[in-house]
Parts: sequence; C-alpha cells; structure tokens
Amino acid sequence: MPHIFSPAANPALPIRGCADTFPVRRVYCVGRNYADHAIEMGHDPDKEPPFFFQKNPDNLVTDAEFPYPVQSSDVHHEIELVVCLSKGGSDIAVDQALGCVYGYAVGLDMTRRDLQGEAKKMGRPWEIGKAFEKSAPVSAVVPASEIGHPAAGAIWLKVNGETRQNGDLNQMIWKVAESISYLSGLFTLAPGDVIMTGTPAGVGAVKRGDRLEGHIDGIGDLDVTVV
Repeated sequence: MPHIFSPAANPALPIRGCADTFPVRRVYCVGRNYADHAIEMGHDPDKEPPFFFQKNPDNLVTDAEFPYPVQSSDVHHEIELVVCLSKGGSDIAVDQALGCVYGYAVGLDMTRRDLQGEAKKMGRPWEIGKAFEKSAPVSAVVPASEIGHPAAGAIWLKVNGETRQNGDLNQMIWKVAESISYLSGLFTLAPGDVIMTGTPAGVGAVKRGDRLEGHIDGIGDLDVTVV
C-alpha cells in the first residue's frame, strides 16, 4: 500500500574497495566494556555482566565534521571498534558468533555526558545523551574476508595531535563473539545490525574546532573535526 509520505532513506555505510554499501538495521552499543574505562566511570568491571544501549541507525554518519550538539556543554569522545553483521539469529553460540560478522569499522560514540549524567541520577534511559543526531561518526567498513577477526591491536584517539585514549582490543571484557552471543539472547539479531563494542579509558570533553583522529590496527582510521 502507498505511504502517506515518502519514507526516509535507509542509512548505509560505505565498504572499503567496494561500490556496494552496508545497510544499517539497528545499532547496539556495549557499555563499559574495557576495565579501565569502567573504573574511570566509577564502576567495578569484575561485578558487572554486559549491558547494552542503543543508538538510532541514522545516528551513524561518515561525515568529516561533527556538529557540536545543542542542549549540552559537556560532549565526550569515545573511540570504538564497530562490528557489522551480515547474519543473525537468536541464542547464537559463542563459537558460531563470528560467522555472523561481515566486517569492522572505526567509530566514535559521541556522548552528551552532562545529559547522560542527569539521566543516570534520575534512573532514566540514556538515549538523550547517546542517540542524538550525528552522534556516531564511522569509517568505511572493512570486510572480515580481507582482514579476519581482529582480537588484538592498538585502538587510540588523538585530539589536536595529543593522545587521549590508548588501548588494545584484547582488553575488552566481553570479546566480540561473546557480545554477539549474549546480545542474541536478548534480541533477535539480523543482517544490517551494528554493534559498537565499547571504549578504552581516557574519554574526555571536546570543543568546537577540535580535530579527532582515531585508529584501530588492521582496520583503519577516522578523522573528524568538531564544528
């Protein structure tokens, strides 16, 4: 049946070396998935099972500029490994989970920390701090068929040439396969789903004019300016 208005275009990410794109269905984010980051946020990583929140599919952008959002005066950077699924299902076994992965990308989970903090204090959801417009700059997707499934390697972020975050993928509390398996017990995963896997320690505020340079070994780079 016809729509009452034209639907929005489906968000999609470019694929490195390919004219096709990766269509985005949902975006799941793993919270506090690096021990040092959990500690800097005031939590004990040894006592917490994984937990997840969501961004909107159209929050993912490949723009070179990140517009500083309204209603916030404390916006933080969080560099993350992004996992893109081409298969899904429910209750996926850990040893089968990586078979669902199409590829990987470098991403930023930009966060209105002040609004997130207010939501936490009031016991409310985090979307106001996490799921705002253009809150997830992402690089092109690199197919796993080309690079395999990186379990270790440097992940870092520089702000104006100064290193702010510097970790290794092997420091993730819940590895990629474990996160996919656990998440599939809560939701039915499907092709097009994206998982942002958490950030290492060193998150901090950005301001207009800052240049953010992110990198993950074997996957690529991300270069974004705050405007």
